[in-house]
Amino acid sequence: MDMKKQSSMVDLFPAIDEIPAEIRMEKPLFQKHILVNGELVEWNGPNHLVSSPIYVRDRNGQYIPVMIGSYPLGSVKEAGEALLAAVKAFDHGRGLWPSMSMQDRIERLEDFTAKMVSRRQEIVKLIVWEIGKTIGDAGKEFDRTVDYIRETIKAASRLNNRNLRVVSSNNFIGHNRKVPFGVVLCMGPFNYPLNETFTTLIPALLMGNTILFKPPKQGTLLFAPLLEAFAEAFPNGVVNTVYGRGRDVVPALMQSAFGSCIR
Repeated sequence: MDMKKQSSMVDLFPAIDEIPAEIRMEKPLFQKHILVNGELVEWNGPNHLVSSPIYVRDRNGQYIPVMIGSYPLGSVKEAGEALLAAVKAFDHGRGLWPSMSMQDRIERLEDFTAKMVSRRQEIVKLIVWEIGKTIGDAGKEFDRTVDYIRETIKAASRLNNRNLRVVSSNNFIGHNRKVPFGVVLCMGPFNYPLNETFTTLIPALLMGNTILFKPPKQGTLLFAPLLEAFAEAFPNGVVNTVYGRGRDVVPALMQSAFGSCIR
């Protein structure tokens, strides 16, 4: 290998201690909890190791992927428990969350958003290492997602104001009101894991549905900093995480006794 090419490779694959401190993965993130029925339940089962698509140069000059952590590899059993929690929290539309006023749900979501913004640096760093995005692109995805949440809140508030208007038709006077469907299964892709997942999750949540949230296989760890915020901001059973291989857990959810409840 000529010197010019060797220099180019060194530039492309720095040693871990050559990476700027603000974006460097100082230690792996081993996710030890799942969120079910409002509780962060300690996970003692199998885990999926996560290696970054980003390679670095080790002490021997070899190019190796960075092991950035692990997350729970759940089974059909845990997915079923999450579904039962979501069904119970919805309670045919009589649960605390679907019965709550739009303004109260907005306040809960605003509380969650504030908690999310406080973890921006950590989440952006995880997007960089887990997905392989540049720092700029990862930051844009985070900021665009926060903007989306705030715009969705504004749209929901406008919709709610329209619903409060009195309408009359055929000698009847009343209100039009939007009601939630039930349990919503939210899954996102790997390329925009935060933004695309939340474009499904946030509207469904705000309208009073309860959530089964399955992160993408590539893009799971970046949600770990948000689990506590979900647990604190929303009533028990409103947001529940599902981990595991999609080909195993998703068909089982849809074919379960409560599968007809899932949207």
